[in-house]
Amino acid sequence: MTVSDNDTQGSSAAPALPALAFYGKMLTFSRLQFSTDDLSAIDAQLAATLSNKSSNIPILIDSEVEQDLSALVELLWSWGLQPIGVVTGTLDAQAREQRLAIFPADGKRIERILPSKKAATQVDKAADDKRTDSASSNSASTNDAAAISESNTETTIANATAETLMSAQHITSLIYDQMLRSGQSLNHVGGDLILTNSVNSGAEAITDNSLHVYGRAQGRLVAGATGDKDARIFCQVFNPSLVSVAGTYCLRDNLPEHVIDKSVQVRFVEGEGLVFTVMDDA
Repeated sequence: MTVSDNDTQGSSAAPALPALAFYGKMLTFSRLQFSTDDLSAIDAQLAATLSNKSSNIPILIDSEVEQDLSALVELLWSWGLQPIGVVTGTLDAQAREQRLAIFPADGKRIERILPSKKAATQVDKAADDKRTDSASSNSASTNDAAAISESNTETTIANATAETLMSAQHITSLIYDQMLRSGQSLNHVGGDLILTNSVNSGAEAITDNSLHVYGRAQGRLVAGATGDKDARIFCQVFNPSLVSVAGTYCLRDNLPEHVIDKSVQVRFVEGEGLVFTVMDDA
C-alpha cells in the first residue's frame, strides 16, 4: 500500500518505495518423509519414484531419524527437487545452520498417491516393437502397420488403469478414476490431471498444468503449481476449500457465491487475479 502526502507536492524528491511487500501468494510444495539416513537407499527410492530430474518441485523434509542434512539437501537438488525447509524435530539445529525454514508439525500425515510407471513402460515398449516391425516391411505395409500400431497403443492406454500412467517423458496427462478421500493428496507433474470422480473435503489435487474434475470438487484444487499462468481449473460441481492457479489462491469463504456448486472454470488473469466463470451460463 502506498500512502501519498499532499503537502509534499512540488518536492523534487521522489517518494521512497517500500523495501518489501507481502502478497496473497501460496507456495505449493510436497512433503518428503524419511525413515532412514542411508543416502544410497534414498537415492534408489528417488530413482524408482521420479521419472526425470527436472520437476523443480519445492519440498519439505520430514525425517523421523537424524540426517546429514547438508548431504541430503545436495542429493535432493541433484534429482531436481528444491528443499525449502524441514518439519520441526530432529533436524532443527542443522536447518538453522543452513538457513532453511522450520515448519511446525501438523499432527496429521497426508497419504500420497503415487501411480506406478510400469504400464506406461510396457506401452512404450509395445510401440517401439511396432515401429521396428514396420521399418522392416515395404512402404505400403509400413503405413498399415503404423496405423495398427497407433490404434493398438491408444486401446492399451484407454484400458490401462489411471494409476499406471505416470511417465512424464511419454504421457503428459494423468487420468485418475478413484475418489480422492479426506487426507489423500494426488500430485502430478508433467501435464494435465483429470479426475473422473470427486474430491472430498480434506483431500487435495495438484498439477503443474490444468486440472479437470468431473465429479464434486470440495478439497484443495491447485493448477499451475510450478507457476504456469496459462493453467486452468475445470470443475463439474465447484465447492472447494481452497483453489489456486499459478500460486494465486482463494479460500472457500472468499469465493463468489454465484459459482458455488456450479460448473466452473478458474483461470489467472494478470492484474485481476483469479477469474471464475460459470460454464453453463448461456
